[in-house]
Amino acid sequence: MTQIKVGDSLPSVSLKYCPYDASLEHACGIPQNLDISSLKGKKVVIFGVPGAFTPTCNNQHLPEFRQKYDEFVKKGVDQIICLATTDAFVMDAWGKWTKTNDKIILAADGNGEFVTATGLVQDLTKIGFGAVRSKRFALIADDLKVTYVGVETASGVSVSGADAVLAAL
Repeated sequence: MTQIKVGDSLPSVSLKYCPYDASLEHACGIPQNLDISSLKGKKVVIFGVPGAFTPTCNNQHLPEFRQKYDEFVKKGVDQIICLATTDAFVMDAWGKWTKTNDKIILAADGNGEFVTATGLVQDLTKIGFGAVRSKRFALIADDLKVTYVGVETASGVSVSGADAVLAAL
């Protein structure tokens, strides 16, 4: 699969997430489907990370989007979604740990369907992460059409970071 590019449509796949529930402080909710097709008519930012709780993802990538949430809303973004190729319970626990609350949907692409369909998949078996992991990326989609794609080619966060995405809006 070639990598998704500006002008392409988002794939029709489902992710899993546990909706934010403040009453579930020490437990995870029940995973729900997040059908990408449900984003029709919306402006969304989707950013992918190789792993929840990993140093760059936890200390830089996710916090930047959380801290700049209001700026995204002011620029007309309806939803921000962070995805990783893990399960919805891990993503829910990560959301609680980072106090993301209901600002960002932390979604699981457990079978790697989204990252595979978009060509944003990488094999990290050499470091013990498994063969199907998300590349570090960010994209903007308006009515399911991609208007920006930033994929990191080196370690760290630049073209997939909150500032780069805000500049592209």
